[in-house]
Amino acid sequence: MYAAGIALLTTSVLFILAIACTALYGARRLIHPKRTMVGGTPSDYGLPYENVSFPSLDGIALRGWLVPAPNPRGAVIFCHGYAGSKAPDLQYVPQFRACGYHVLLFDFRAHGESDGNRSSLVYFERQDLLGAIAYLQQKGIHQVGLLGFSMGAAVAIATAPLSEAVRAVIADSGFAELKTILATYMQNKGMPRALASPMSRLIVWTAGQCLGCSLPESDPLRWVSRLAPRPLFLIHGERDRSIPVSDAYRLYEAASQPKELWIAPGADHRCIDQLYPNEYITRVLAFFDKWLTPQPVAYGTRSTQHITQSKEDSSQ
Repeated sequence: MYAAGIALLTTSVLFILAIACTALYGARRLIHPKRTMVGGTPSDYGLPYENVSFPSLDGIALRGWLVPAPNPRGAVIFCHGYAGSKAPDLQYVPQFRACGYHVLLFDFRAHGESDGNRSSLVYFERQDLLGAIAYLQQKGIHQVGLLGFSMGAAVAIATAPLSEAVRAVIADSGFAELKTILATYMQNKGMPRALASPMSRLIVWTAGQCLGCSLPESDPLRWVSRLAPRPLFLIHGERDRSIPVSDAYRLYEAASQPKELWIAPGADHRCIDQLYPNEYITRVLAFFDKWLTPQPVAYGTRSTQHITQSKEDSSQ
């Protein structure tokens, strides 16, 4: 009996240690994304631009590009995804500039060319986006739209209610809660759902302890209802394997009017623009054309609810 008790105690201690080590490993991987330094600049697209640097509201040096439009009607800030950078999103800028939008692209903390070595995915990244908004305000641009991709979409939703300068938000493939995408990631790697769900919560808690904050406090699901009266356009792939399409429906249901939701048939994570290139850019620009200020925004001076399927899909 004594030996059996010792064996059970040893097994229990080892199990708890294994869980704790797994949570700590997962948390460290989460807050230290691999830095991607993708090449390319706006000049590769024939675009004029300015290299810019500005601080986040908590003092992290952030770097990016400001692409001015010749006949400005508004300004849009692009927000990239986790472990990504500003460079891949340059592909959309020529169309935006042609339609009269200044575009600011920048790297979040611990990403690309910006300073910082720890990511919170959303919590502290709100300070980054608010810093970007403050930078444009110093340029005399006081009304902006936000276009976020994946993590950037989550940051855009959680930040918009904090700034009166934000007038419209497009969230492409954003998540509702951090624990959900972690659980999905672990299930995709073969972990049983019964284990992935509690483990994701533990990793989120552990990461928060490492960062000195409560990460769930910045979950987009907690903030999306406060976004109104700003309009929100949610875009999500029907077959997104990284962030379940159910997250888009949850965000949509929690959001107030005005809001739109486009579920793209057959699309995986961040692939909607590849499957439906014409419809994607048309819808995105039409949304900003409708909701951003119609008055010209001079660079450097002061100054319906519906859920739709893809039109391109129905025509094939």
